[in-house]
Amino acid sequence: MTAPTPIDAYLAAVTAPDQNAALSTLRALIRRILPDAVECLSYAMPAHRQPGPKGKVVIGYAAFAKHCGVYSHSGTVAPLLGPDYPAWKASKSGFLFTPDHPLPDDLVHRMIALRLAEIPAYG
Repeated sequence: MTAPTPIDAYLAAVTAPDQNAALSTLRALIRRILPDAVECLSYAMPAHRQPGPKGKVVIGYAAFAKHCGVYSHSGTVAPLLGPDYPAWKASKSGFLFTPDHPLPDDLVHRMIALRLAEIPAYG
C-alpha cells in the first residue's frame, strides 16, 4: 500500500463531490500529459513540477467555494490562450471552471505545452 501524498490529502479535503471529481479528472489528465512530473504543493495547491532538484512548477489546480481553477504558474500562458477559450474566465495566471463546465482537454494540453516552452528561458 502506498502512503497518501499531499495531493491525496488535498483532494480528500475537497468535500464537494463534484469538485473532487473534477479535480481528480484534471489530475489524471495532467499525469497522462506529464508522466514524469513530480506532484507537490505550490501556493497551497496541488501542482506538477519537472523532475529534478531544480524542477519548475508546470501547472497547478485548486478548489474554491464556487469554482475550481487551473494555473500555469506563469503570467503569460493564460493571457495567450484566453481569446481562444472565451467560455472560461481567464486571469493573468490561469482559468476558472466549474464541475458542470470543465475545461477542454486541449486547453490543458496547450497550457502545459506553452509553460514547458517558456521554462528554459527562466533557467
